[in-house]
Amino acid sequence: MASSTPSAGDGARLRLARALADVAQGDRAALKTVYDLTAAKLMGVCLRICQDREAAEDVMQDVFLKVWDRAGRFDPTRASPITWLCVIARNSAIDWRRTRGPGESAPFEAALEVPDGGTSADALIEAAETRARIFACIEALDEKQQGAIRAAFFNGRSYPELAQAAAVPLGTMKSWIRRGLLQLRGCLGDG
Repeated sequence: MASSTPSAGDGARLRLARALADVAQGDRAALKTVYDLTAAKLMGVCLRICQDREAAEDVMQDVFLKVWDRAGRFDPTRASPITWLCVIARNSAIDWRRTRGPGESAPFEAALEVPDGGTSADALIEAAETRARIFACIEALDEKQQGAIRAAFFNGRSYPELAQAAAVPLGTMKSWIRRGLLQLRGCLGDG
C-alpha cells in the first residue's frame, strides 16, 4: 500500500532532477550539487567495472563532462536521474575497459557475487521498492542467465569474454542474455 507522503528518496530524486535541469542551463553550482549527491554511487559503478581506482577516477571526470554536455537530454518521465547518471557512468567505464582489451578481467563466477544491495545514498536517491523489484526479477532468472547478465551489465564484460569464461559458444551466451533480458522485461512490466 503506497503512502501519499513523499519519501526522503522522492525528495532526493526531485532535488537531483532539478539540479540536472539547472546544469542544462549552464549552472556550474548545479553541477557541483549533482556531483555531491551522486559521486559515491557513480564511483562505485566505475570502480566495479574498471577494477582500478585511478582509472575509475579518470572515468569519473569523463562522466561529469558528459553530464555537463548532455544534461539537457535528461527526461525525468523516462528514467530516474540516478538511473540516467548510472547509465552514463556504466557506459563510460565499459568504453574505458574496451580500450584496454580483454586481458585483465574477473572470473565468470565473480559475477554471481556482485552485491545486489546499494549504499544508503542509493536508498535516499532511488525508491527502495523499485530497486527490490528489479533484484527480485533478476533473482528469478536461471542461474546461468543471472550470472551472464550481471557480468555483462554490472561488470562491463563483453559477450565474447563471457562465452570464453563459461566455455560455451558465443551464440549460446548471446541467447542466455537475450532470453534473460526478455524475462526481465516481462517481470518488470507486470507490476
